[in-house]
Amino acid sequence: MVLSTGICRPAQAMTDVFKPLVSNPQIVSSDVAISFDLFGTLVAVESHGNPADAVGSELAALGVAVPDDWTAAYSEPHIDAPEGAEVPLPAHVSAALASRGITAPNNAARRAVVNAFDPVVETRPGAVKAVETAHKYGAVGLLSDCSVPELVGRTLIRSALSRDDFDAIVTSVGCGWRKPDRRAFRAVATQLDTTTSQLIHIGDNPQTDGGIADCGGTFIDLADTPLSALETRLRERGE
Repeated sequence: MVLSTGICRPAQAMTDVFKPLVSNPQIVSSDVAISFDLFGTLVAVESHGNPADAVGSELAALGVAVPDDWTAAYSEPHIDAPEGAEVPLPAHVSAALASRGITAPNNAARRAVVNAFDPVVETRPGAVKAVETAHKYGAVGLLSDCSVPELVGRTLIRSALSRDDFDAIVTSVGCGWRKPDRRAFRAVATQLDTTTSQLIHIGDNPQTDGGIADCGGTFIDLADTPLSALETRLRERGE
């Protein structure tokens, strides 16, 4: 699942949320590493009906003049990013305001975005067990397309999972690249001390998560292998 922010997808990496690799003495096989998608794979979140309205309301609450055609400004691409690059949503919001001659002082664009995306989170059935199982077979990471700063961390806090369940956490807003770009998969593979060819990525979206196959790695599609069947799939692969 791709978390929708309601903008045309066309910037630069912002702060990383990488975690240091943590060794696991219970690993059965160390020749691979495993990464999970977050939204739609491990958790479900309540989507915003209209992200532009949500961001606009938060901007107004911070004293920023919101243009009358804000919905149009928000939906237009404003940053010429390379193919595959992430555009951090605060940068997009700032550029959208600037396109209408408005500035957002005191980091208001970032604050508005963070406040607008305040998720109601449901941990998907089998998610905790699946992550625990993955640790038996290698280092485990999280790779999420998310242009909203802090959202992945807050989502984990509100789920039955935690940061400590993962040896590395990589977001598109942190590494600068969105799946299926190979540089996104390379970022999490590097943090897990492996290569993309040795990475197994588990997700629900063949168009994005399935990009690992183009890097020589393995894609496990939830449509074919639900979380409850992950242990069997990993065991069979290792035999």
